[in-house]
Amino acid sequence: MRSLYVATAAFLSLAAAAPAAHAATAGPAGSERPRGLFLTVSGTENTWVRGVLLRCTPKPSGHHPYAAEACAELKAAGGDLDALPVEQQICTKQYDPVTVAATGTYRGKSITWHKTFGNACEMDASTGHVFRF
Repeated sequence: MRSLYVATAAFLSLAAAAPAAHAATAGPAGSERPRGLFLTVSGTENTWVRGVLLRCTPKPSGHHPYAAEACAELKAAGGDLDALPVEQQICTKQYDPVTVAATGTYRGKSITWHKTFGNACEMDASTGHVFRF
């Protein structure tokens, strides 16, 4: 879990320094680009961690391989990660915990969220495309 916090802290430090870089890509009337959500998935005792940036406005973008699908699912859930549509999957009962986290903004709303699932199959069924990277 400590590695997840370190990765999130590093991202937030970079994001804090980013406004100057975004100035060149600002929209009308000097508006700033939306920051989006930094999503992470980590394995048992942080033996591995991966993360991507997902932006849903003005259009799905970022390094997420299923940005359009993830944004559609977030929209259907009203931005509530606990309300993502659940997919019916048959999962084993093998306990190999996976922790997911989201930090940033979605449609102007600040989000800091994390949840641990019993295994990757349970995580995939519960979070759909949002954490499928």
